Amino acid sequence: MEQARFNMIEQQIRPCDVLEGRILELLKHVRREQFVPNGMKELAFADMEIPLGYGVSMWQPKLEARAVQELHLGRDDGVLEVGTGSGYLTALLSALAGHVTTVEIVPELSAAAKHRLAINRHDNITFEAGDASHGWGNGVSYDVIVLTGSTPVLPEAFQKSLKTGGRLFAIVGDAPVMEAKLITRVAPDTFETRDIMETCVAPLRNAEQPDRFVF
Repeated sequence: MEQARFNMIEQQIRPCDVLEGRILELLKHVRREQFVPNGMKELAFADMEIPLGYGVSMWQPKLEARAVQELHLGRDDGVLEVGTGSGYLTALLSALAGHVTTVEIVPELSAAAKHRLAINRHDNITFEAGDASHGWGNGVSYDVIVLTGSTPVLPEAFQKSLKTGGRLFAIVGDAPVMEAKLITRVAPDTFETRDIMETCVAPLRNAEQPDRFVF
């Protein structure tokens, strides 16, 4: 198991430009194998998405690690995670941030993740159930927002929910090619967008759609 974890970090994570020491150490200590479905532990460190059911999959390890590195999390950060999934990314975020609010539309996934994270004593997480595909929090602002499903169109509500200096990690576009983007609110009315990497993940349920031509 430890050799497989080492191989994941050296052969998948580092080549994806994840080189920050604290992120690499974190990946050694948050036990990814505890978050995969029963019967799939041998796939915990594979360079692949792992299906969780309900049309949801765990990201590839390199995408999880790259997202966490790009967000530059600190102990004063309040995080909104849209799509709890297995709870593994939630665990990574909560290990570096001050508090994580994680929202999941599938009650069964939320309950399973809450159980896993309680066992691992992650106590700075608030679990909420509902559809956050178009925003969440009724005016609450966050330092960091992460969308764990893709969205063909990024709703403005997420950018508006960032504090000044806040960062949003979102995968935008349609299959087969999408772009992971980091959007920073550098001033109240100014946003900077940086393309991180091409990828392709399943969309959020009820993700916002563009106007499409019908012939």
